[in-house]
Amino acid sequence: MTWVQQYQPLGSVGLSALVAGIPLYMLFYMLAVKRMAGHKAAFAATLAAVILAIVAWGMPVGLAVDATLYGAAFGIFPIVWIVITAIWVYNMTVESGEFNIIKNSLAQITDDRRLQAIFIAFAFGSFIEGTAGFGTPVAITAAMLVGLGFNPLYAAGICLIANTAPVAFGAIGIPIVVAAKVTDLDMMKISAICGRQLPFLSIIVPLWISVTMCGFKRTMEILPAVIIAGVCFAGSQFLVSNFVGPYLPDIISAIVTIIGLGLFLKVWKPKQTWHFPDEAPASQRAVASEFSGGEIFRAWLPYIILAIMVFFWGIDSFKAILDKIFFMKFEWPGLHNLVMKSAPVVATDTPYPAVFNLNLLSTPGTAILFAGLISILFMPGYGFGKGFACLIRTIKQLRWPIATIAMILGLAYIMNYSGMSSSMGLAFAATGALFPFFSPILGWLGVFLTGSDTSSNALFGSLQKTTAQQIGVDPHLTVAANSSGGVTGKMISPQSISVATAASNMVGKEGDIFRFTLPHSLAMLGFVAVLTLLQAYALKWMLP
Repeated sequence: MTWVQQYQPLGSVGLSALVAGIPLYMLFYMLAVKRMAGHKAAFAATLAAVILAIVAWGMPVGLAVDATLYGAAFGIFPIVWIVITAIWVYNMTVESGEFNIIKNSLAQITDDRRLQAIFIAFAFGSFIEGTAGFGTPVAITAAMLVGLGFNPLYAAGICLIANTAPVAFGAIGIPIVVAAKVTDLDMMKISAICGRQLPFLSIIVPLWISVTMCGFKRTMEILPAVIIAGVCFAGSQFLVSNFVGPYLPDIISAIVTIIGLGLFLKVWKPKQTWHFPDEAPASQRAVASEFSGGEIFRAWLPYIILAIMVFFWGIDSFKAILDKIFFMKFEWPGLHNLVMKSAPVVATDTPYPAVFNLNLLSTPGTAILFAGLISILFMPGYGFGKGFACLIRTIKQLRWPIATIAMILGLAYIMNYSGMSSSMGLAFAATGALFPFFSPILGWLGVFLTGSDTSSNALFGSLQKTTAQQIGVDPHLTVAANSSGGVTGKMISPQSISVATAASNMVGKEGDIFRFTLPHSLAMLGFVAVLTLLQAYALKWMLP
């Protein structure tokens, strides 16, 4: 017997939305105010959501439990699998001594922490986001920055902020592809509109990162490099998203930025090298090359192999071959098609599927696993025995982040399947002509809930389209704004923060990172919201 979602169980849209947000208020309070460990905050918020779903929204107990477990399972695979393998590759490079060579090679490009952050967190992280997504770039780049000697809080926070620019086109453009699929709108037009919103953020993210680290005055010392990085990325992002499509903006923009910034830093250096206040002065740090070109190439090889493997894993035809070798999927028992979405979230009553895909070979986490196994062959004095032992230690190291991610996804799924998320979405939709302003906020909320721009587009895409049509605004704009606004919520998503804490050895400090990133998230969200409102009316000429 099916159960139909209720969107106004308490009599009004506003009251229902306020009550639906209780688990999120709890999560904000416990992370930002109480600075509670992530897994404890996640457990309390998830439990509150399950109780509300049953008591206030009338969801049957069995469906509520199954929806939560389904979300937790998705958190374990593929999300946690990606995090484990990414941190494992990093840990092996540290144990084998190769990471010392990586640090030395980066010092040859620049010993300046501001430029290292832009190069690794922004440029290299964007490449990983474009090929893999789902937390992989933050896991890898935060671990690299900590290994280079960055303050762990800044390493985690900077990587989360830097990850804003590429998220909408991450994982070979999957967020835009999903947005087009669930709304039946022109994918190329959605891609183009995102490409006319996000470059405004992308061009200032390198500046934003540096100012966050050292203030505006010290940032002016590296302004030429900041401009090069921002223009290379934003310009490429605009061109590719508008004239090629949503699949390659991140990858091409990242490559152009890495090459452009790398070449520029060969002929230009800041007059003063900046480090964190608690670090040794630059004059006391050895920056002369200690290794040959071959040793440097060998040390970087794990990440070169990782990038190549993840790139191939992002090609649909290659994934199809892997899925033919092994692919399992099953309908989640007691949940699949037993919940019905209804108007106005969807045009007609629609069953809510719950299918779990066990694509062990084609998931990005397995690409990273294979990259790590191949890399072992090139690590001097290392072997598969040490690599396996390192994997076991990595899993033990990540036990609390694993629990946190699983519970956060359980929270997202119970809110989605119960109709609580849609109750909050309808409250935004009730804003009428001002809806374009709130459209990115809806996407921001979706990413905060799910940790994924893809999931946020799947969750609110049809609602964005329907509301835009009702108020006479181009639905492509609001659907694109869902994705553009969503990227600003990535840095405060508990799922992303859990990945960052695991990578930067800050497990239990999730509240500190949340407080660090929240002002940046709100500032960027406000910019996207105002831009979307202007594009809906005064600046229509900006749209394709």
